[in-house]
Amino acid sequence: MKQSLGAKTLVFPTPVLIVGTYDGAGKPNIAAVAWGGICCSKPPAVAISLRAATYSHGCIVANQAFTVNIPSVSQVHEADYVGIYSGRSENKFEALGLTPVRSELVHAPYIQEFPLVLECKLIHTIEIGLHTQFIGEILDVKAEPAILDAEGRVSVKKLRPFSFSPSDHGYYEVSEFVAKGFSVGAKKQ
Repeated sequence: MKQSLGAKTLVFPTPVLIVGTYDGAGKPNIAAVAWGGICCSKPPAVAISLRAATYSHGCIVANQAFTVNIPSVSQVHEADYVGIYSGRSENKFEALGLTPVRSELVHAPYIQEFPLVLECKLIHTIEIGLHTQFIGEILDVKAEPAILDAEGRVSVKKLRPFSFSPSDHGYYEVSEFVAKGFSVGAKKQ
């Protein structure tokens, strides 16, 4: 019999998403977001959830845009740092020696050093409770050539993304192949 844990924010894996925005003065800002993921195929869209009290929340509302930057395991320090400190009190790009790149498609910066970026135009805002869910239409995905396979697809083994565990607050690498999707379940065992 399963043991009840109560109502908790437990979904595995929980992605580590670094959201890029500009503030009202045009200063680039980044924040770590664990509550998020793909939410639609057509149009391609991603949802992220932030508390209204966060600095990035106001930046997204003001600019109607954001980027989602996917770090590699080698960037776990940077990802954790941007989740600890607020853009209200410091420029996290400068503090970490990261390079903000102005998106040509949306009014939001992305991180040059991170291997995968989604450029998003805000299309829906949903007030849920403590968090606001922002749904962004993905206008473009930018990837470093080093993380692409021979067919030009993002290779999870080359990207080496990591997830956040809301249970123990740990970070875990996501990269081991288990089975081929839309194939392994096609036949009854």
